[in-house]
Amino acid sequence: MKWKKQFFLVLIFLLILSNFFIWKEIFDFSKGLINVIFFDVGQGDAIFIETSQGHQILIDGGPGKKVLEKLNKNIPFWDRTIDLIILTHPDADHLSGLNYVLQNYNIKNILWNGEKKETQTFKDWEKNLTKEKEKNNTNIVIAQKGQRIKASDAVFYILYPFNDLEQEIFKQNVNKTSVVSKLFFGKNSFLFLGDIDQKTEKHILEENTNLTAQILKVAHHGSKNANFEGFLKQVNPDFAIISCSKNNPYHFPHQEVLEKLQKIGAKVLRTDQDGDIKMVSDGTNVRVLKN
Repeated sequence: MKWKKQFFLVLIFLLILSNFFIWKEIFDFSKGLINVIFFDVGQGDAIFIETSQGHQILIDGGPGKKVLEKLNKNIPFWDRTIDLIILTHPDADHLSGLNYVLQNYNIKNILWNGEKKETQTFKDWEKNLTKEKEKNNTNIVIAQKGQRIKASDAVFYILYPFNDLEQEIFKQNVNKTSVVSKLFFGKNSFLFLGDIDQKTEKHILEENTNLTAQILKVAHHGSKNANFEGFLKQVNPDFAIISCSKNNPYHFPHQEVLEKLQKIGAKVLRTDQDGDIKMVSDGTNVRVLKN
């Protein structure tokens, strides 16, 4: 019986060792590249970014636990730390999944707009923020235009909100206060819009002269209440990513938005049709991999 136990322990060790080398090979191959994955989490947003030096960033977490399954596929099992979480705004389809992430990972930095919402999901978020701060001394920052976040050789710029929204409570349209950020890596750029509406797009357009980006995360899941043509023309993306679920009750993306994107020559990719959408950049070119 003793030899069987020893054999079993050796087998487990070899399996762990082989898993380690598989992940190491993946990471070695990824050096010099940045990966941006638009997770298919149903009707919501969750975007995972890994820089060329292994910094990990998560923008939003979708409506439930599915984000954990996605992270487990893209982060090795021994790595329980995420460098930065960005919560664009506290609607459940962006926030709920982050509550699960905070319970399962150690977070170094959290950036959000500070906007409060009178929901149980938001109350859970506040509790989780307090626990994370106490446990890991997490750096929690309120987003505001002009902030610059460097992660390896990639840089985030915060374009919106224009003002500090901490302690404010929005009982109606919380979408308009979404954090808008632009990621630069070499000659490539990604624009993440959260759920902003057309009015906010116009404000951003007035304040920013350079919105051009190769990759656009389309605002509000392709809603016609966002994505006005003048804004889309200014961004002029090669790829437009829409995160939504199949047969969603809002009928996202709206047909008129798809027509606007087609008119400006953007290739539309959708999580409801394409699953997880992975974009790999070497700083000059972007490759698209779909699950």
